[in-house]
Amino acid sequence: MTDERGPWSADRGSRYCELHAHTAFSFLEGASEPEVVAERAAELELPAVAVTDRTGVYGHPRFYKAAKAAGVEAIVGAEAVLPDGSRLPLLVENARGYSNLCRLLTDAALQRPPSVAGGPGSDDLDVADEGTDTQSPRPWTTPDDPRDTDRGSRAARKGDGWVGWEDVATHAAGLVALTGGEAGPLVRAWQRGGDDAARAELRRLAGIFGAERVGVEVHRHQLRGEEERNTALVRLAREEGLPVVATQDAFGASVADGPVLDVFTCLREHCTLDVAGRRLEANRGRVLRSPAAMAWLWADLPEAVANTVGIAARCAFRLRDLPYRFPRARLEEDRSEAEELFARVEAGARERYRTIAPRVRAQLDRELSLIVRLGLCGYFLVVHDIVRFCGVRGILAQGRGSAANSAVCYALSITAVDPIAMELLFERFLSEERGEWPDIDIDLPSGDRREEVIQHVYRTYGERGAAMTANVITYRGRSAVREAGKVLGFPDEHLDRLSKLVGWGFGRDARGELTTYMRETGLAPEEGRGRLLVELVARLLHLPRHLGQHSGGMVLARGRLDDVVPLEPAAMPGRTVIQWDKDDCADLGIIKVDLLGLGMLCALEEVVPLVRQHEGVELDLAHLPADDPATYDMICKADTVGVFQIESRAQMATLPRMRPRRFYDLVVEVAIIRPGPIVGKMVHPFINRRLGRERVVYPHPDLEPILKRTLGVPLFQEQLMRVAMVAAGFTGGQAEELRRAMAAKRSVERMSKLEQQLRAGMTARGITGKAADEIVQGITSFALYGFPESHAASFALLAYASAYLKCHHPAAFLCALLNAWPMGFYHPATLIQDARRHGVVILPIDVNRSSWTCSLEEQGAGWGVRLGLRFVRGLREEAGRRIAEAARQRPFAAVRDVAARCGLRQPELEALASIGAFASLGQTRRSALWQVSALDGRWPALAQAMQPDPAPSPLPEMKLDERYVADYRGAGVTVGVHPLARRRRELQARGV
Repeated sequence: MTDERGPWSADRGSRYCELHAHTAFSFLEGASEPEVVAERAAELELPAVAVTDRTGVYGHPRFYKAAKAAGVEAIVGAEAVLPDGSRLPLLVENARGYSNLCRLLTDAALQRPPSVAGGPGSDDLDVADEGTDTQSPRPWTTPDDPRDTDRGSRAARKGDGWVGWEDVATHAAGLVALTGGEAGPLVRAWQRGGDDAARAELRRLAGIFGAERVGVEVHRHQLRGEEERNTALVRLAREEGLPVVATQDAFGASVADGPVLDVFTCLREHCTLDVAGRRLEANRGRVLRSPAAMAWLWADLPEAVANTVGIAARCAFRLRDLPYRFPRARLEEDRSEAEELFARVEAGARERYRTIAPRVRAQLDRELSLIVRLGLCGYFLVVHDIVRFCGVRGILAQGRGSAANSAVCYALSITAVDPIAMELLFERFLSEERGEWPDIDIDLPSGDRREEVIQHVYRTYGERGAAMTANVITYRGRSAVREAGKVLGFPDEHLDRLSKLVGWGFGRDARGELTTYMRETGLAPEEGRGRLLVELVARLLHLPRHLGQHSGGMVLARGRLDDVVPLEPAAMPGRTVIQWDKDDCADLGIIKVDLLGLGMLCALEEVVPLVRQHEGVELDLAHLPADDPATYDMICKADTVGVFQIESRAQMATLPRMRPRRFYDLVVEVAIIRPGPIVGKMVHPFINRRLGRERVVYPHPDLEPILKRTLGVPLFQEQLMRVAMVAAGFTGGQAEELRRAMAAKRSVERMSKLEQQLRAGMTARGITGKAADEIVQGITSFALYGFPESHAASFALLAYASAYLKCHHPAAFLCALLNAWPMGFYHPATLIQDARRHGVVILPIDVNRSSWTCSLEEQGAGWGVRLGLRFVRGLREEAGRRIAEAARQRPFAAVRDVAARCGLRQPELEALASIGAFASLGQTRRSALWQVSALDGRWPALAQAMQPDPAPSPLPEMKLDERYVADYRGAGVTVGVHPLARRRRELQARGV
């Protein structure tokens, strides 16, 4: 094959292509990362490799990228699991075959009857093109018999879905089938019923795929009985006129991956290495081999090697040919997408800016021109449609991330930061050189409101037209230590102690660090088992562990998304997940929209109506008074408990020294307390320069325009990109690669490679010595996490809004925080004590006055916060809401009245009594508990309500300390002073 899809030809001597290889994305089976497989294939001079991971194409984007760089052709494939558990490797010939493979794997995961479209004889791969399928995913349950043919009753764990033969036949077009070797259906049939059963299986495969698209696999891994089986398979293949194909069914790139494969085998089989025995792979023969090695191994059957080249030549599809298209936008007045976008931006800009200044007009025209050239009008319209839906439903939405660098996004109300006033770098968001989709993140209130938006997207684009992106969970220090240690048989108590010592940054020198930690734990790293633990942990780091769900990234497609990538059920009902993460999507030009949950937005969304209803003040979070002195006075005193982003202890320690007095000061404050600036030793130089204790200097005069606003200290990703372009001559594309390396999971490794390019570029421009070291340290430290300036600005808006509300509307702010909990750094008890110190009256939980959530009650000239029933531990939500509704209809008169009208359980009544929730009924805590104990739950509610009151309680009343204990046990909070206030004199006498 001589064209661009297969740069190998017959005149290059003996050729062989590996058609059946696994990566670590065959979870707990494959031992090598996709990049390692590609690099090893290049070393062995394999012209092409087919990756066939179990039930998915999880690792293909990474393999394709690495293989392209290594000069290896990346054939797309996957193993489908059949009802008897056997594996059927399927290789992709063309775009139609790829779509069929994705649909087949999706049906297996979601357990749905296959669509007729896309089957044999069908050219239609765009069924439901407009996304009209709005059916929610059906629930799946585990069947009693996995061979049950009722598709509706079938179910699958993640990654374990199986397909019936009728599914395979429906999706066979454009696919080549191999027989799967020892785990395949042909060998299974031969083992069960000899030649006759195997012959019937071969004829079924040939009937489905055609004789030219079936390969009979043979292996030589030096195993007992292997040659007898190979002889039978070759004989049957020749009888049926089918090609014999030699493959390795490789689970590792090289023999060196054997120990990792052994660990995964033990984890899969739930055993230790000591007792694994024959469950481990014998001879470690399932690895990639060179064409010469395969020619020698199969010298008696050369056709089995030669046939791999012919099959590889048939499989011409590559991931660059993905059939992905972004959805069409909803247009008005018969406009084109560009006309629609221009109209919306013009209307939005007039609303945002009132008068559009020439500078604003020039920036909007520049951005719109680029958006049109890149064909992105529909993308911005689709995102704007989501934002408009949020506006109609009263859901607070705010874009952040690099989108805040765009004036178009600001005009469309996608973001709330004016990038022109902030002088933000638009190229950080979108540039012609990069040629990739922009990334827009939208923050939404956590919980039900966010889910409402996500389900709106599913309804709009169809169940198979939208899905969440995946999150590849990799082995980190603690998980690697625990799982490798478990396999090696270390006691749990030792592994618990060892894993606690392994911190966040573990991995830069895994072997050295772990050796030190083992000695601290009392383990001997120099002994055989200890040395093996150190080695295995280092080898496991960064390998895929399992697939999770991204926090909010959604991929949208025109037509069916499962033509592009297989879908799987998410753990959360009503959601599906694609098999690729956000980096894979970016590499392949697949667009995602991030719909992220933010607890503070829940609180801010609730504050506005509270202030309007109770204080008569109309608030507009987008137009709060700028640079309010009282708000900044509060911030400078580090009085920021409950304030978004600047409430941590580290932030509080910095605020009195930073003394922020304007918005950009908050932007810096949000960004500076991050691992990147801290590890890069940028915090103290910046503060010292801000306070005038240190002179402002620049690593090089050319960098002054870039670093002037941050006093010569690089704090933001955008600055680092500009520094690389000016100091080292990076192009925009190289600078973007640098930025992506900063945020990548393997950023430390990627950044070390880029450091060499940085130093070479700076040397060419005369920047050497200390100046070069400072620049490199600043840039490489961001590999541990640096903030984009636009992201910090978006967060700073929320920080200022929450601080303003805490300062001027403290009761409403506390009420909203408590109702949005859990969120932020602080427990409700801390929030309540902080509010009390600011003069907010806190009212206790009471059955006649409390709603399920917290509410405001008038207290003299101000407002107090009535705690809600949601804080009563052990009280069901439906029971709490019944109490609030019944009290609104008619106040309760007695404890038995509450029990009779609300159907409460005895423990729920006791919980209410112990925290004093019956005080409005004239009951103390002990008297209420006495009355609760007298109730007989066996009586009907009406009869119970007619019972006479019990005799007065003989129990002594709770003392103050007992009431505190009851409050914290029963609700986690108290409305009294902080318990330590009662011990203050005693503590002071002790010098505390």
